[in-house]
Amino acid sequence: MKIEAVCPSNIALVKYWGKEGVQLPMNPSVSLTLSESKTITELAWKESQNPSFSFLFEGEKKPGFEPKIQQFLERIAHLAPELQGLELEISSRNTFPHSSGIASSASAFGALSLAIAHLLSSLKNESELDRSLASEMARLGSGSACRSLFPIVGLWGKHPAIEHSSNQFAIGLADKTHPIFKSYKDYILLIDEGVKSVSSTAGHNLMNGHPFAEARKKQAFEHCLRMTEILESGDLDEFIRLTELEALTLHALMLSASTPYLLMRPNTVAVLEEVKAFRDETKIPICFTLDAGANVHLLFPDSHEQNIDLWVNDLARKYSANAKYLCDTVGTGAESKWIE
Repeated sequence: MKIEAVCPSNIALVKYWGKEGVQLPMNPSVSLTLSESKTITELAWKESQNPSFSFLFEGEKKPGFEPKIQQFLERIAHLAPELQGLELEISSRNTFPHSSGIASSASAFGALSLAIAHLLSSLKNESELDRSLASEMARLGSGSACRSLFPIVGLWGKHPAIEHSSNQFAIGLADKTHPIFKSYKDYILLIDEGVKSVSSTAGHNLMNGHPFAEARKKQAFEHCLRMTEILESGDLDEFIRLTELEALTLHALMLSASTPYLLMRPNTVAVLEEVKAFRDETKIPICFTLDAGANVHLLFPDSHEQNIDLWVNDLARKYSANAKYLCDTVGTGAESKWIE
């Protein structure tokens, strides 16, 4: 028997940028959980005097991934001591390509953590797995991964005004989210499919000693609370304003770091202008957001999908690498099950 865990990626609305301690966030963040961009991980195990792991990605050995998995297993040892007597066999695959504007580390560590949490619940004869524990473990692999475990909306980071919020794990806000956001669309325009000049890890580190770090912290706490209110009320005008402000703030922090850098490309900026012009002309409530890269996420209610499809096709031909874009939808979070 094996455990199969499926975990989607997510797109942050209020951005997490900067770390403290071991994978603790400098500020709280809020994200939409996706559905189509996901990692499927199979976990098998056997008892062993010498705990170890093997890893296959899409059927092949990937030695470059092994140090990250080793570090992850060491970090979660205090949360999952039962693993110390096991030899793990891990096999993963993605439903989306690398360098696609989708955070593969979020879905990958989310899926692996959920599979391990499922295994732990079985070893302890517990009827249900501990999703908070899975989220905490996921955080120790990739910070944003902890939000992907939850349906619709995930929030990570302690906020004094948000009940149950924590720096250790994320919480789900699906029950406090307006129906319009529960089927929201995310189209990702692939502006640049190359490796980023500055990794996200390096970018997080540059927030230490950043001249605007304290101002960003204050802003993020305010934005996080405001975004939860917007998601509950369904106020699309405010959603657009705050989501785009957060995207541009993220890249402004990169430009104003002690070692400045720019991840947007000329076509990124052109698309942002096209989005604003299209919204003004059509009154369709579409907005953009960006992760730490050049690719553009287009967020809009699913009721406008037909009107937007042709326009996005044109955008892709003009601005995307190889005229490519991905279509995704807000989804129901991560799941796990036993398989033969």
